[in-house]
Amino acid sequence: MKRAHFIWLSLALALPVSASAQWQWIDKDNKKVFSDKPPPVDVPESKILKQPKNSSRVLPPSATTPTPAADATATPPKVVVPKPSGVDKELEEKTRKAEEAEKAKQAAEAQKLAQAKAENCNRARQGKATFDSGIRVARINPQGEREVLDDKARAAEQQRLQSVIDSDCK
Repeated sequence: MKRAHFIWLSLALALPVSASAQWQWIDKDNKKVFSDKPPPVDVPESKILKQPKNSSRVLPPSATTPTPAADATATPPKVVVPKPSGVDKELEEKTRKAEEAEKAKQAAEAQKLAQAKAENCNRARQGKATFDSGIRVARINPQGEREVLDDKARAAEQQRLQSVIDSDCK
């Protein structure tokens, strides 16, 4: 029975120790504030009366920069910088694979475009050779009748074929 009383007594005495892990500071109305959380950023270090052991409050970067009006003898505020967690390797691998797939897709598109340009170039060169040879060239008009190109139409077609050659045959 004495052992149980001793355990209850030690637990009762340990309770205030856990409650002592609190912050105390004086707020802007000069009232004492007790909390288990650190004071707001606008409370200066000089107004903090008590803080838990092995803890410090995290200040934003703007609060850590000294102002010209700050006292030169004041100790700089403690800043806790959280350590970055490890990089997610699975996410990194998925991102790399997606980038590779996108590059492969772009390369396939570029190759397809290059093949189309090469085919257009060959057709334009063959057509230009036909018109340069001087033989008669006939076309079917919208009414379905066969028409032989005159000199003006022939020159216009040669010029069109030359512009295709200039743009696609590089």
